Amino acid sequence: MQSPDFALVDPAAFAHKDLLFLFEHFPVPGIDVVEAIRRVHEQPNTLESILESRFVQRALLDRRTQVLDVSPRLFFDVMLRHSLPGPRDRLERNVIHYLANLLGLFSHAERVYRLQPEDTAQYEYFADLLQEGLEASPERRFLVDAHIGNYALYLSGVCAPWIEHRRQYRRRPVSVEFYRRLGRSHFAQAAGTSQAQQFGLRDIFRRLAERFEYFRVGMQQLAREVMPRRGQPTG
Repeated sequence: MQSPDFALVDPAAFAHKDLLFLFEHFPVPGIDVVEAIRRVHEQPNTLESILESRFVQRALLDRRTQVLDVSPRLFFDVMLRHSLPGPRDRLERNVIHYLANLLGLFSHAERVYRLQPEDTAQYEYFADLLQEGLEASPERRFLVDAHIGNYALYLSGVCAPWIEHRRQYRRRPVSVEFYRRLGRSHFAQAAGTSQAQQFGLRDIFRRLAERFEYFRVGMQQLAREVMPRRGQPTG
């Protein structure tokens, strides 16, 4: 099975343009940008303190630098750190890398409804995803479980105001609690698979299942502070 696009947790996998932006805006006098980028690939842990930096966060939010060509993954990786209170262990940092990549993927609306970019099938409703999981092979069932977890976290975090608005004013029965239970359950199911072990996601999915609310609230805070309002998914 090919590695799915959401299985990206390596901080050293940032694009060259992202690393260039980070080192150009991290206030270390006399830093050699080219040498610093080379060292990141040799010692990825050196990147973490830069991603936590307030200087980098301000640079990304500065209207004068927003026209720069940086990836959504870098933007979300930095912003999530200021929406999720620390301290963090290594696993927590890897979860942030995972979620930043996910938010970058989901910034393309068509990706929200697909298990993988090349899939022709689209799933706008959880009922359809659950049915697909019942009929799928073990490999595809892993993708379904992971996507339900990802989608539930995205909806209940980034789209929480929309969920509550529908519940209050349109008498929809689905609440944030529904997505919380659904997401935790399917992250836990995905964590128990051989595919999760193969792609280095077992501990990440377990942490997302255990601390779903913590990450949900962080994503809600991020959306409130830095994400523009957009058309909401069907759910």
